[in-house]
Amino acid sequence: MGMGWLFSVFLLFRFSFSHSWCHPHDKLALLHFKASLTINVTYCDRVYPTIETWENETDCCSWSGVTCHPISSHVTALDLTCGGLQGKINANSTLFTLSHMQSLNLAFNDFSNSQIPSPIGEFGSLTHLNLSFSNFKGEIPPQISHLSKLQSLDLSIDDWFQLRWEEGTWKRMLQNATDLRVLDLTRNNLSSTSMRSLNLSSSLITLRLRETRLKGKLSDDILCLPNLQHLYLSGNFDLHGQLQDLSCASASLNVLEISYCELDGPIPDCFSNLTHLTLFDLSDNYFNGSIPPSLLILPRLNSLLLHYNLVSGKIPNVFHKSNRFEELDLHFNNIEGELPSTFSNLQHLIYLDISYNKLEGPLPNKISGFSNLTGLLLTDNLLNGTIPSWCFALPSLVSLDLSGNQFTGGMPAISSYSLQSLVLDGNKLQGNISESVFNLVNLTHLQLSSNNFSGSVNFSLFSKFQNLEILRLSNSGQLSLNFESSVNYSFSRLLELDLSSMGLTEFPKLSRKIPVLETLLLSNNKLNGKVPNWLHEMDSLLEVSLARNFLTTPVDQFSRNYQLKYLDVSFNLLTGGISSSICNASFLQDLDLSNNKLTGTIPQCLVSLPFLLVLSLDSNRLNGTLPNTFAKNILSSLQLNDNLFEGPLPESLSNCMQLEVLNLGNNQLEDTFPHWLQTLPNLVVLVLRDNKLHGHIYILRTESGFPSLNIFDISSNNFIGPIPEDYIQSFESMKNVVQDEVVPKPQLYMEWPYRISPITVTTKGAILLFKKNSNKICEH
Repeated sequence: MGMGWLFSVFLLFRFSFSHSWCHPHDKLALLHFKASLTINVTYCDRVYPTIETWENETDCCSWSGVTCHPISSHVTALDLTCGGLQGKINANSTLFTLSHMQSLNLAFNDFSNSQIPSPIGEFGSLTHLNLSFSNFKGEIPPQISHLSKLQSLDLSIDDWFQLRWEEGTWKRMLQNATDLRVLDLTRNNLSSTSMRSLNLSSSLITLRLRETRLKGKLSDDILCLPNLQHLYLSGNFDLHGQLQDLSCASASLNVLEISYCELDGPIPDCFSNLTHLTLFDLSDNYFNGSIPPSLLILPRLNSLLLHYNLVSGKIPNVFHKSNRFEELDLHFNNIEGELPSTFSNLQHLIYLDISYNKLEGPLPNKISGFSNLTGLLLTDNLLNGTIPSWCFALPSLVSLDLSGNQFTGGMPAISSYSLQSLVLDGNKLQGNISESVFNLVNLTHLQLSSNNFSGSVNFSLFSKFQNLEILRLSNSGQLSLNFESSVNYSFSRLLELDLSSMGLTEFPKLSRKIPVLETLLLSNNKLNGKVPNWLHEMDSLLEVSLARNFLTTPVDQFSRNYQLKYLDVSFNLLTGGISSSICNASFLQDLDLSNNKLTGTIPQCLVSLPFLLVLSLDSNRLNGTLPNTFAKNILSSLQLNDNLFEGPLPESLSNCMQLEVLNLGNNQLEDTFPHWLQTLPNLVVLVLRDNKLHGHIYILRTESGFPSLNIFDISSNNFIGPIPEDYIQSFESMKNVVQDEVVPKPQLYMEWPYRISPITVTTKGAILLFKKNSNKICEH
């Protein structure tokens, strides 16, 4: 009994060390910090319970996101990731009085475009700082360089270049933070720095400088960091140089990603030390030469991305010596030769893309592997022969794209029931569409256009694909579609339907059973009369092409589709005027009503549509004066030729600073030469032929008139006098003729202009038809 009090003291002593209550100063600081912010749970897609649960009556060491020292009870770590915090952290915030802080994570909150507060540098014990994706912007405070104990720094953002590093701050931070292991500055602005200032810590394990405007020459220093495992430098378009010998690189290097830069030269052939490399991405650079065989036998490499380079030659036959590959992406190179049958030995391969190359010959008749392959893309090569049956029998295949080749023969039976995307466009396939296609209940993309199919298919069969998003059957030889007039076809997820050049004589009865259809292409058929009401009622449509039919529908009916961006009803039998109601389709970007029998004037509102890029009303019977209400806009192509327009040229056209094509030829316009067009910086085509223009051609005194002009036709007018010599000398683009120009790095973009009608020009008295502006012409 006498020793009981000692036992009680022992228990009290033990309890006091196993549960230390929050330090009063730190508790008060956290409560003031909570009071300075609000909670917006919609900012982050996942919300953890954080400061809302902080209450004065409870122990702050038990609060969500708070960690305390087990003895001193001071707050040492604060993790409020996705806490829904909103507001600004001011320099006088009580947050900065938590002097024992070692780890601070405020990622994925909303700090209202405020600057990172300069007192951040007062956390002298801080080892981990994460302010990523929290809506900070502006200059990084120089005081951040005081955090000499940092081991991890993440300031990555989703809005490009909103955080800016000055060179002095950058250099001092790297100089002081010698223990830095993880550095992520994705999309920060490092344009004031260069590769020469990258005095990086030898402790670095992960370095992410994606899309940072980093410039200069890639140096060996960064590649030879002794502990580096993950290097991400992609998206720095001013980063140049060659990839040097990688024998100095850390043997533990796991990820090397330097895509979308300006690197060139050959890919080095020494990789023997990179035994832990799993991802190697040099895509979208200017590398040339062949793929080094030593790269392909690295024991752990499973993802190789070299697309968008100038890699040439045949695929090395050592691919089969490594069976770890999961992803091979080699599209847009100059790889030639046959596809080696040894590819099938890559048992772990999940994704294979060798599109846009020069692979030729037939595919191997038999393979023994590819059991895990989910994506096979051999688009735009020179492959021929019949498609072997194994392509349609791979058990895990999700996406098969063999488009743009020269395959012949019929379509084999399909037993890859996992297929979701089947793309066979642009081949020479013959015979009937295999009935087994309609067993692929998971299909989202079915593209069979531009082949030589025959036979007849009931259109109702395609409605079996309830997940179908894209259906393209255009220009499929003698293939015909049977539509049942009493059937409303249902496609609940269809986004694009292309039935162009199918010989259709009637519209399919689609009604509202296609609630999300955005693109409808029915051009070059035999459709006549008026467009059915269901098409006008489909408010999801963004793009409609009905060109080259025999339609007589009034133009104003299309104004019901308010969201419409692209409308092509050219080469039809449209009559009547263009009602101003067409302007209700206020999102129009491309309107083509050319080659019809339209009359009347152009509505004033049409040339004021805010998103209009292309307007083609040529080859009609439109009359009256041209609108003079062109404001500053993004109009790129205006083709009003071959009509009956009269009166003066609208001087407000000089506001169209993006204009590239202007064709007003073969009208009855009466005016002097429009010298005010000289200031348009992008004008490539100017055709004013066959009008009633008159007088001398005077020069508007500018540094460079018509700087981009390629086609200039003012023939068959009433001009007098010569074209001034200074004027002709200013046609710089006509002088600099580049033939067979090779674009070294392929680009995926819409060709200029988006669509341009053939242009009639006069040269040396002869009338010529140009389908593209490959020739430079200047005739009086």
